[in-house]
Amino acid sequence: MPAGSTTGGQRRLGGTMREDAWWLELLPVIVLLGAFGIYATLRAFEGIYYEWGPYLSPFYSPLIDPHHRWWPFSPALLILIWPLGFRVTCYYYRKAYYRAFFLDPPACAVSESGKRRYRGETAFPFILQNLHRYFLYVGFIFLIFLWRDAFRAFFFNGHIGVGVGTLVLLVNVILLTTYALSCHSLRHIAGGKLDCFSCVTFGGPRHTAWQWLSVLNGRHMLFAWISLITVGLTDLYIRLVASGAITDLRLL
Repeated sequence: MPAGSTTGGQRRLGGTMREDAWWLELLPVIVLLGAFGIYATLRAFEGIYYEWGPYLSPFYSPLIDPHHRWWPFSPALLILIWPLGFRVTCYYYRKAYYRAFFLDPPACAVSESGKRRYRGETAFPFILQNLHRYFLYVGFIFLIFLWRDAFRAFFFNGHIGVGVGTLVLLVNVILLTTYALSCHSLRHIAGGKLDCFSCVTFGGPRHTAWQWLSVLNGRHMLFAWISLITVGLTDLYIRLVASGAITDLRLL
């Protein structure tokens, strides 16, 4: 009888022949994604403490209608759907939260519960996961704004300088860029769909780009987690400085 099944044919949740503590892999995903989701939601609706001096929180960039001339709510609500959509539809994150929050399935070779007709991502709302490539395109536009913010963070009242916040913003945008470049969809666009690089226009450069993107793609999970943590900490740092809870240290 297959692992996880019962005499009535009903699958038992968590049934498996695995002897390792497979459920331990779910805990950090639940903690990190859960904490980030709660924090990002609260910050998105808070609508204050997102800017100080030359620093602008990545949750609010690009900053649109901060004075509420036509938008009465938090400016973050105008733009967060795009970076959030990119992460939610990310191939790695799908695997992570399908397992951790939906138990679908809980892990490799671990049974789901009940009898269900598997429809994958062919029905609403999961069919929207196929928009991932388009979120990637928009994501690169947002990276332009974030690089602009990091550049502006070097200027204090018209003078070049470096604060802790400057380095925080710079590190954050570097990691976010690396995460975007390691995306499976970008690697596929560069050359993953080709059988013959020498048979297409710009085959040589595309092959080189595909090779470099493949190196990054091999560490996509790592970049996904590190960039998630740093973007949250970057916003938290700017919030603490803007609210007066801490003082930004000038290094130069």
